[in-house]
Amino acid sequence: MRRYVFRITVFLILAAEIAALIVYANQVSDNGQDNVLVNETVQSVCNDWEDMESHENQTGLDYVLLDHDGTVVFRTREGLSESIHAAIAHRDTILDIEIDGKTVGKIILYNDSLARVQAQRKRTILLLAAAIFLQCGICLGYSIYLDYAIIRPFQKLKGFAMRIAGGNFDIPLTMDRQNLFGAFTESFDIMRFELKKAQIAEAKANADKKELVARLSHDIKTPVASIKAASELGAACTDDEKIRNNYIQISHKADQINILVTNLFTSALEELHELTVVPADMESTELGELLENADYLHYAALPDIPDCLLYADRLRLQQVFDNIFANSYKYANTKIDIAVFREEKALRVVIEDYGGGVGAEELPLLKEKFKRAGNAKEIEGAGLGLYISDCFMKEMHGELGIANGSNGLKVVVRIALSGS
Repeated sequence: MRRYVFRITVFLILAAEIAALIVYANQVSDNGQDNVLVNETVQSVCNDWEDMESHENQTGLDYVLLDHDGTVVFRTREGLSESIHAAIAHRDTILDIEIDGKTVGKIILYNDSLARVQAQRKRTILLLAAAIFLQCGICLGYSIYLDYAIIRPFQKLKGFAMRIAGGNFDIPLTMDRQNLFGAFTESFDIMRFELKKAQIAEAKANADKKELVARLSHDIKTPVASIKAASELGAACTDDEKIRNNYIQISHKADQINILVTNLFTSALEELHELTVVPADMESTELGELLENADYLHYAALPDIPDCLLYADRLRLQQVFDNIFANSYKYANTKIDIAVFREEKALRVVIEDYGGGVGAEELPLLKEKFKRAGNAKEIEGAGLGLYISDCFMKEMHGELGIANGSNGLKVVVRIALSGS
């Protein structure tokens, strides 16, 4: 509906402009003067010629009266042609003043056709300028509407798609349902929610698998250790060389089984290291956008960020901040303080909530796989966010630190400076 209103309005204004141009182009200017008024003027001058001091302009026309010698005997106002030569140059009307059949002087009637044409042109230009200004205003307003209704939502979708591609399903896609793409973007957020559920289910399945591997490795290692101990004892007690060699072979096989079980357990935990991190030079001014994107609930005020060149992977750094803010939302749900400081070789970003922090004994465990604080038991999560963030920061030559601040949990992100 809005598109049709815009198109009709612009079409009507354009039609009015074309009509004004056609009228102006076909209009014939009347450069002549009113003969009736001219005759009345000449007659009044003839009647008052003998007493010009008492003469008054009766018609409203501007004119100058000259006697036989070309001397001005009367003028209606200053600035008029006061000689025959000037009158001819200005295309004024020159008539003789005749009394009783005798020419006693001349009247020069001012030609105001140029002023009329200029006034007409000025009105036409003002009309066209107003129409163009209105048209530009409508186009500007519609472009602002397009930016708000289409361009910005698609930019949000672009950032959302990058997060989904990076495996971050915690940040919702906030959109106005009244927006042109409201229902469309709501479907994307439903997709995010379902992917997040699938991610949590997958993480739980992986955790269960790893727990099973750990339990089996423990259960397997116990009998293997017993077999090894028995074989070593048998080898020490027997005097038969052949039997001793058999015992030694059993001991070697027990060591081999133990190594294989250990490798199985280790390989199950190495999957997280397959995420690629490609750091590059990045302006520190981009950091504000990353923090703003992560803080989608607007719990924090953005601080001043020193100008410098960072060495980081923008996508992975966004994931780091997303994980930090998502944890604060889930476990603290309070306002958040952010401070940024430049150090010798790094830019330090300090993020602290007001949730009271965690137990001192739990702090060293928060960056480990599948480890969560005691206050997270009733809240969904896989216990991988800070572990992944710590891995990302190490790959970017940075550091992730966790401590209890004066108000709550404090996370310090040190981003390496380029060239450091």
